[in-house]
Amino acid sequence: MATLVIDHLHCQVLTDHGPREILRGVDLTVRQGETHALMGPNGSGKTTLAYALAGHPKYQVTSGTAFLDGEDLLAMKVDERARAGLFLAMQYPVEVPGVSMSNFLRSAATAVRGEAPRLRTWLKEAQAAMERLQIDPSFAERNVNEGFSGGEKKRHEILQLELLKPKIAILDETDSGLDIDALRVVSEGVNRVRATGAVATLLITHYTRILRYVHPDHVHVFADGRIVDSGGPELAERLEEEGYEAYVKSAASQ
Repeated sequence: MATLVIDHLHCQVLTDHGPREILRGVDLTVRQGETHALMGPNGSGKTTLAYALAGHPKYQVTSGTAFLDGEDLLAMKVDERARAGLFLAMQYPVEVPGVSMSNFLRSAATAVRGEAPRLRTWLKEAQAAMERLQIDPSFAERNVNEGFSGGEKKRHEILQLELLKPKIAILDETDSGLDIDALRVVSEGVNRVRATGAVATLLITHYTRILRYVHPDHVHVFADGRIVDSGGPELAERLEEEGYEAYVKSAASQ
């Protein structure tokens, strides 16, 4: 079973004014088939955790460990982490001028799988996934995310998720900027991947609206760079009613 184990992780981000500590001892285990929702206010460190695990160069781990299937994730280069099975759907997907979506996806699949998928089989696989996500077929020849709306970019992220079949999927605020219809389509894509039972999912969000479609097994509250509370889906409902203020004050006082 694929398992991500994070132990007492500390991380700093490089700023114009020098390094600034963001993560202050994160402990979390996410197992294959499980969905964990990581909730918390802006600036609490949720995205920093995602970037640190993915290997963003501006985010430097200063102590602690992260293992995927028993392998030291932090010792790997960015591409090695992807090949090991880590996938990050970004909050703000970047545009890649000059690279068509179809070429990008097949190149990514080739890198992750270790060999190029057969073209005819790949085309059928990609076209079927695009249809499920209600992505216009013409988008396959457009440059990656260039001129895409927010909703279109997020659908493209989930398209990658469906096609690359990772072991651990980190979805960083995949629900942000989506209208009701796009949220439903994106959530259905996430649920299709979850239904395989082969993926461990870490869903980062501020709000409970995506959790009405993607039902988590575990919910964690993130504040001041660490997890300060954990529970089941009922915790998310309580957060919707009460907000994060009590957690923020408690974390700041420690």
